[in-house]
Amino acid sequence: MNARLTIIFAMLLAACTQQREREIEGFLEEGSDLRPYQMVNGTLEVKTPQSYKINLDSGTYVYGIVDQLSVDAALKILSPSGKELVKFDGPASGHEVFFFDTGEAGLHVIEVAPFKEDSGNYSIVIKRIEAIAEVPEERVGQLLAPFDDPEVPGAAVGVYHDGALVYKKGFGSANLTYNIPFTSVTPTNIGSVSKQFTATAILLLEQEGKLSLDDDVRKHIPELKDFGHSITIRNLLNHMSGYREIYNTLPIIGWDGESFLQRDEAINLVNKQPSLQVEPGSEFNYNNTGYILLAETVARVSGISFPEFMRQNIFEPLEMNNTQVRTDPREIIPKSSMGYQNQDYGYGEVGDLFAAYGAGSIYTTIEDFGKWLQNFKTGKIGGLELITKLTTRGITTKGDTLDYALGIGVGEYRGQKRFQHTGGDIAHRAILIYYPEIDAGLAIASNNASFPLNVSTKIADLFFGDYFDKAGETQLDSGEVEVSRELLETYAGKYKFDNSGLIITYILEDDGFFAQAMGQNRLKMKAKNDSSFAYEGIEASVVFYRDEEGIVSSATHIQGGENTMTRLPPYDPTPEQLAEFAGKFFSEELETMYEISVKDSILVARHLLMEDISLTPAEEDSFSGSVYFINELKFERDSNGKVLGFNVSNGRTKGVKFGKMRE
Repeated sequence: MNARLTIIFAMLLAACTQQREREIEGFLEEGSDLRPYQMVNGTLEVKTPQSYKINLDSGTYVYGIVDQLSVDAALKILSPSGKELVKFDGPASGHEVFFFDTGEAGLHVIEVAPFKEDSGNYSIVIKRIEAIAEVPEERVGQLLAPFDDPEVPGAAVGVYHDGALVYKKGFGSANLTYNIPFTSVTPTNIGSVSKQFTATAILLLEQEGKLSLDDDVRKHIPELKDFGHSITIRNLLNHMSGYREIYNTLPIIGWDGESFLQRDEAINLVNKQPSLQVEPGSEFNYNNTGYILLAETVARVSGISFPEFMRQNIFEPLEMNNTQVRTDPREIIPKSSMGYQNQDYGYGEVGDLFAAYGAGSIYTTIEDFGKWLQNFKTGKIGGLELITKLTTRGITTKGDTLDYALGIGVGEYRGQKRFQHTGGDIAHRAILIYYPEIDAGLAIASNNASFPLNVSTKIADLFFGDYFDKAGETQLDSGEVEVSRELLETYAGKYKFDNSGLIITYILEDDGFFAQAMGQNRLKMKAKNDSSFAYEGIEASVVFYRDEEGIVSSATHIQGGENTMTRLPPYDPTPEQLAEFAGKFFSEELETMYEISVKDSILVARHLLMEDISLTPAEEDSFSGSVYFINELKFERDSNGKVLGFNVSNGRTKGVKFGKMRE
C-alpha cells in the first residue's frame, strides 16, 4: 500500500470511529460508569456485589462481557424502575456474556456479584450499544452477538420460506486452532436432529416391503433379550420401548461422552437389563438406545451399512452433497466444525459421542438443511405419504397422544403447526423447525456447548411474525406479574416428577424465586399469575396447586407435555442416621461399585473413576446426587430396618439396583 492510500485509509477509519462515537453519545447520558470499549477492572469480596450505572435511551440494545479472571461471577441487569430485566450465571470461569434491551429510558444498573462464597478479580467491558434493530437480519446479528467473534465457537443460522433460503449467516469460529470461520456451508454435528433421518430410512424400507413398523425388533435383531413383551419398531421410533437409555446408564459406571464405546454395547445394555422399565408403548421416555438399534435394523434389512444406506437413499437424491453420517468420532469430516466447551483455561476442544449414529452423528450444513425441509413439501423421496407417517404423533397404550411422531416433535406455535427437533452431542447444538402450513422454517447449528437454542423462537418471530397468532406471545417474552413473598414461600420446596423421579427444588431468596434440578443450572422463575410461572431461558412453565386450606402438595411441569409432580416432605437426617447408609454397594447389572460414606456431615458416593458425588436428602431414605445421572438414589431396607442396597434413577434410566456388599 503506497503512502497516499495509507493516509486515505487512516482518514476513513478516523471518520468511521468519530461517527460511531457520535452514535454512541446518542445513547449514553451523564451518570454512566461504563462506556463502550473501555475495560474496567474490579475485585469481588465474598457476598459483596459491585454495581455499574449506565444511562440509556429506550429501545437500546447492549452487549458486554465480564471476564471472570479469578472469580465465578453472576450478573443482574436492573431497569431504571428497579425491575430485574435479566440475569446471567453461566460458566464458572472465562467469559460471562450479557446482553439486554431497554424498554424505558434512564439509569440502568449492571450488578456483578460473586457466586456463593467465591471472591476474586474480574473485568467488564461493553462491546456493543446501539438501537434495537428493526430489520430482522440485523436483529439476528444482535441476538447472536456473543458468538460473533473469531475467538469464540460460533454458529450458523438459516431461514427458509417458499423453498428458498432467505437468510443465511455464520458467526464466530468453526475451528479456533486454525481460525476457520463458521459459515452456512460448514458441516457440523446436528445431534438428535438426526433422528428424523433415521425414521425416514425405516419408512423407506417399509415402502419396499422389507419390514413393518409393527414388527418386533427381535425379528431383525434376534439376539436381543426377550422380556416377554413385543417391542416394535414403532415403539423404538416413538421412544416407548422400555429400554434403558444408553447415555444415562453408562455414566453410572464412570463412562464419559468421549470414552470409547462399541456399538454392540447398545445390545449388551439391553441384554443385561433385568426387566423393562415400563411396558412397551405405555409411556414416552426419550431413548437413544432405541435409535442406535434402528440404525442396526436398517443395516441388517437393507444389506448395506447405515451410513451407506443414508447416502444412497436420502442424501444423494436430495442433493445434500455436504451431508454424511460420521461413523466414528475419529473419522475426518473435511472443513467441519470442532466442538468446544468452557474450561478453566478457556475454550477446550471436545469430541463427539461414540456409537451414536442412528440417534445422532449426522454432519450437515445450513444450505443442505434447506433441501431436507423442502422434502416435507414435495415428498421427493418417499412421497407425501411418507411425510404424513413421519409426522403423525404417537399414541400410548393408555390412549394418550404424544407431542412426538417418528423422530420429530409435532406441535403448535402461536397458531401455526410446527415440526421441530433439537440436537446436542457433547458440545455441538442444533435445532430444526418447519411450519408446514406456510412452507417456512429455520435451522441453527453451533459448535459451542453454551449456545442457547431458545433464541430460535425469537428468530422465528422476526421472520414469520406476520403469520403467527398475535395473542400467542411466547413465555420468554411475555410480561411478569407481582406475587407476594408470603405466597412464594408456600411454593418453595422439593418436588418429584411422578413418572421419572427427577427432583426440582424451588428456592425463594432475597433476589427472586428460582428452580434448580440436581446437576443443572439454577433458573429464574417469572410469575404469569399467582400460581403459574415460566422458567427463564427455556420454553417451560410450572403450575402449583393449593387446596382449600392453602397447602401446596403438587404441581405440573409443562415442557412439550405435562408432567405431574408431588411435593416432598422435609427430610433432614442426623449424622447418626446418615451413618446407617455407609458401606460398599455393587451392581450386578452394570458390574460396578460405589462406596457410601459420611464426609463433613454430608452423605457422599465414591467411585473409582469419578470425583466424590454429594448426596442431598430428598425424602425418607432417598437422596439426589450432584450429577445428572443420579437424580435419585433410594435406599432399601429389610423388615428390621437394615440397609440392603439402593436403586439409582435419572429419568431416562430407572431403578438400577445396587446391593450392599459384605464387610
